[in-house]
Amino acid sequence: PALESSACNPQPATRMPRTQPRRRPLSDDEIVERLLAAILEHRLPPGTKLGEDRLAETFGVSRTRIRQVLYRLSAEKVVKQIANRGAFVAEPTVAEARDVFDARAVIEPMLVARLAGRATAADAGRLREHVARETAARASGDLRSQIKLSGEFHALLAAMAGNAVLAEMLRELVARSSLIIAVYGTKGGADCAADEHQRLAEAVRKRDAAQAARAMRDHLAHVEGNLDLRTRPSADIDLRAVLLEA
Repeated sequence: PALESSACNPQPATRMPRTQPRRRPLSDDEIVERLLAAILEHRLPPGTKLGEDRLAETFGVSRTRIRQVLYRLSAEKVVKQIANRGAFVAEPTVAEARDVFDARAVIEPMLVARLAGRATAADAGRLREHVARETAARASGDLRSQIKLSGEFHALLAAMAGNAVLAEMLRELVARSSLIIAVYGTKGGADCAADEHQRLAEAVRKRDAAQAARAMRDHLAHVEGNLDLRTRPSADIDLRAVLLEA
């Protein structure tokens, strides 16, 4: 009878507490890309201190891994390591700004001319689609997307040109240019205008190498000409809030 009673009136099952799914740890490459994106999109301005403890806590990794990440970013010249002080988002000097744009003026017209000479309809379509995304970001006032897409346009041109060494060099130059614009750019005056990117894309579509090179030289001169060498941003940045935002 006792067994029957137990079977007919089972005790309520104990409910196990719900546990939150554990978030997959980020790889070093993913941490590098997240930091780089925050820097290039100007969410981490030049001069921002990149404290190892804070970054390790933010990403849930060891300080050893953070040191490796910061070393990689310093190799790309977007982070500066200062003895006994730590790592900071790099602050380019006026001389460095000029050197970077001089280098771009040599490399990019050559790359875009090379691309124009070999561009396919698919290449032209990719550029057209990218410019459309830039135009939409500008129309909606999405400054972060404008900055991100602008740099990606130049990197895309270089990658499509087919010289991996120069494309890697340009990736560094574009990253450093973003820092230069963050320090010396006037509000809305020194980023890449979508209409100028449109002219570059059109020259590539027409496979006009001379026009593409000329459009690139004019474009880079316009961006550099709008830099204000007196501007210095200053901000107290919450690393965790910046790096964990959606």
